[in-house]
Amino acid sequence: MNLGLKIGTILNSKYMTNNDCFRAGRKISPKGIMIHSTATPGVRAAAWFNLWNKSYQAGETNRQVCVHAFVDDQEIWQYLPWDHRGWHAGGEANNSHIGIEICEPGGFQYAGSTMVGYDVAKQEAYFRKAWQNAVDLTAWLCRKFNLTERDVIGHAEGHRIGIASNHADPLHWFAQHKESMDSFRAAVKKALDEEQAERPLGITVGTVVAIKPGTRHYYPGGPAIPDWVIQGSYHKVTQTLSRGKPVVRGGKECVLLGKKVNKKTEAESAGIMTWIDKGALIIIVPTAKETEEREPLATKAVPEEDKTYYRVQVGAFTKRENAEALLKQLEAAGFEGYIRS
Repeated sequence: MNLGLKIGTILNSKYMTNNDCFRAGRKISPKGIMIHSTATPGVRAAAWFNLWNKSYQAGETNRQVCVHAFVDDQEIWQYLPWDHRGWHAGGEANNSHIGIEICEPGGFQYAGSTMVGYDVAKQEAYFRKAWQNAVDLTAWLCRKFNLTERDVIGHAEGHRIGIASNHADPLHWFAQHKESMDSFRAAVKKALDEEQAERPLGITVGTVVAIKPGTRHYYPGGPAIPDWVIQGSYHKVTQTLSRGKPVVRGGKECVLLGKKVNKKTEAESAGIMTWIDKGALIIIVPTAKETEEREPLATKAVPEEDKTYYRVQVGAFTKRENAEALLKQLEAAGFEGYIRS
């Protein structure tokens, strides 16, 4: 299943496994999204893989940096798992924020932080397409991690509140096109609102949902909702009626959340088995009937020339628990593995 919003541009994914940031294997629970622009004229999203998929510790590059995704006017490339701690903010935001870099067009130069020779009219079309791809990806991530547009900031804003290094991006570029982080957040909110409006009003058996941020009770006058229920998983609706009739509690029509859905793996497990107000829910994945006329998020595989795979044995153990411990470390770093006896 596809968890999240429809993105018009294909989301490509190829992790920078040689980058020291990826190898560090540290994880975060994303609390926000930080928007950057590259300040490197003309370098497109796909080109950053070869530029940054290198090790500082091995002397392959002079920079210690890695970001979750790059976007340009044509493509979106994900280079780190979304819950991987990135090196993009130069401050505490690395521990809490997903980093997105918007690639700037060519045809100009920088003098310090000043864009020299930048032709606004000529670059307007590029800017609007790259802007929209960044908005779409940000909205999709907001859905995936139960965030809102209020959780989105720019690098310069991060510096002002003390969680990022002193950079002007992306405001210096946005301003050229009479945009700002406020207008970016407004565009993200519009995308989220439009996506919600496109969805059928009914929540049916099989619909995957999230609990709206700020919801404190399952229904008016009902039990308090633990934080882990809101933050830890999505939920699948397993019942909408009881004895053939809607279930009304606290004056609100409710549905039963009978299964949990892991946000990362999409694996299902036993749920909380609790009735909850339908109005407290956000639809993440409708049922097959609801989606049959809607295009899902496209995910493109890496080119065939990049699809050479090798299997590597990483250990031999006399005790299975030791093998299981190593397998967990590999999976935490983003690798798939198995134990063979």
